[in-house]
Amino acid sequence: MKIHDTHYHSIWLSSDQKTVHVFDQRLFPHEIKIVDITNSEDAYVAIKEMIVRGAPLIGVTAAFGMYLATLEATDKRNVKTFLLERAERLKSSRPTAVNLMWAVDRVLSELDFYTELKNIQQQALASAEKIKLEDIEICSKIGDYGLQLIEEIAQKKEGETVNILTHCNAGWLATIDWGTATAPIYKAHDKGIDIHVWVDETRPRNQGANLTAFELGQHGVKHTLITDNAGGHLMQHGLVDMVIVGTDRTTRTGDVANKIGTYLKALAANDNNVPFYVALPSSTIDWTIENGVKEIPIELRSENEVKYVQGKSKNNKIEQVLICPESTPAANYGFDVTPARLVTKLITERGICDASEKGLQSLFPEKF
Repeated sequence: MKIHDTHYHSIWLSSDQKTVHVFDQRLFPHEIKIVDITNSEDAYVAIKEMIVRGAPLIGVTAAFGMYLATLEATDKRNVKTFLLERAERLKSSRPTAVNLMWAVDRVLSELDFYTELKNIQQQALASAEKIKLEDIEICSKIGDYGLQLIEEIAQKKEGETVNILTHCNAGWLATIDWGTATAPIYKAHDKGIDIHVWVDETRPRNQGANLTAFELGQHGVKHTLITDNAGGHLMQHGLVDMVIVGTDRTTRTGDVANKIGTYLKALAANDNNVPFYVALPSSTIDWTIENGVKEIPIELRSENEVKYVQGKSKNNKIEQVLICPESTPAANYGFDVTPARLVTKLITERGICDASEKGLQSLFPEKF
C-alpha cells in the first residue's frame, strides 16, 4: 500500500540486516514515525505497547524478534536455552492473537541447533523473511476470493454503489500488505467497482478512525467514519450491503475472536439479513480449540485506554484528553467472540467456506 504515493510494507529490514523498521501505529494518522527494533526486547515492547498491532503483523514482528535474538546470542553452547527464553518472552506480549505463538514456534522449528551460530542466524532470518512474504501472498489471495463476493453484489445492484462496513483495522497496517478484510475492498476499487466503506471508529483505541480511514484515503477508496453504535441503524435502513472484518483467533469450529464490538455487528447483521464475512489467513486459526467463548483468552488492557482519548489539538499537538471523572474505574476488554452461527462465510487464502468444522476441513483437510 502507499503513503503519499510511496509504496511501503508495514515492516522491513535494514540493509545491514541488524535493524527492523516499523511504523509507530499509535501516532497515525497525525504523525508518520518509523521505529527501529534492534533486539528481541524491542520487538516485545513494540507488540506489547501496540506500536505494531494486527494478528499477522504481530506474528511477523515476533518472527523478526526471534531473528534478532539469534544476533544477541553469544554463547554457542547455550544458544538454544537463550532462544527458548526469548521465545517465551515474546509470546507473553499479547495473549489473544494466535499468530504470535505460531510465528515464534515456526522460527524455532526451522533452526538447526547442531550447526554454527552464524548458520542459526541465517536460518532465523530466512524463516522470518519467508513468513513475511507468505503473508503478502496470502492476503492477496484473500483479496481475490473476497472480490468475487463484492462483484456478485455489484452485479445485483446493477452498478450502484456497494456499501461495506468494517470494524477495527484489518488492513495493510495489520498485515504486511493488502490486509485481510481490506484486501477485497482494494481489489474491487482497483477493478473499477463503485464501493464505499463505513468505517467504525472502534473505541477505545480508535483503529478504525486512525488507521482504516487513513489507509482507505491514501488508496482513494470512498469511505465515511461512523460511531461504533451506528452500524445497526445503517443496516436497518438498507445502507449496508455486506460486513467484512478480520480476526485475531478463530477456532476449528468457526468461532471468531476480533476487536471488541465485532459480536454486536454480527448480531445486527444477522437481524437485518446482511451477510457477515470474516477474512483470515489460516495462521490465525487455532486448530486446538472448539469453543471460542470458553477457550479463547480475552486480553484485559489498561483502563486508561477507555478513560482517555488521543487526538490532535488545535495547536497541532498529539494529546490525550480525560473523558470521565478521574476516579471512575473502567474495564477494557480488548476482544469479543462472534459465534460461528453468526458468520456467513470465512474468506481464506484457499477459498471461501462455511464457518464450521466441516467447512474448514474442506479447505484444510491436513489439519483434521
